[in-house]
Amino acid sequence: HVQLVESGGGTVQAGGSLRLSCAGSGFTFGAVCMAWFRQAPGRQREAVATIDVDGTTRYADSLKARFTISTDNAKNTLYLQMNSLNPEDSGMYYCAAEAFGGCWGTRYTYFGRGTQVTVS
Repeated sequence: HVQLVESGGGTVQAGGSLRLSCAGSGFTFGAVCMAWFRQAPGRQREAVATIDVDGTTRYADSLKARFTISTDNAKNTLYLQMNSLNPEDSGMYYCAAEAFGGCWGTRYTYFGRGTQVTVS
C-alpha cells in the first residue's frame, strides 16, 4: 500500500530555512504527480508546490521565490526547501502523491500525516 512519511519540520526563527522530506513507498516514485500542501490553524489546506513526472514544477505565487520542490527518484524522496521563512509560513505541511488531469489544482489521492513547521 502507498505510504508517505514527512520529516524535517520543526521550530525556526523568522528568516531561517528548513528542508522537508517525504519518503514514499508502494508506488513508482517519479511516475506520478507529487505535491506539498500546508494548513495553518483555522485555515483551509492550500497547495504549496507541485512537481510533474517530467520535472515541471509549479508554486503558489506568493511562495515561488522562497520555496523549491524537488525529488530524488533513486531515494523515493520528495523535498521542499524553504528559505526566508516568516511566521505566516507556520502550519502543518503535507506530502501528496498521484493526481489526474494535471498536477496543480487537482485532487490528490494519497497524503502523508504531515510535519509541523513553526516560525517564531
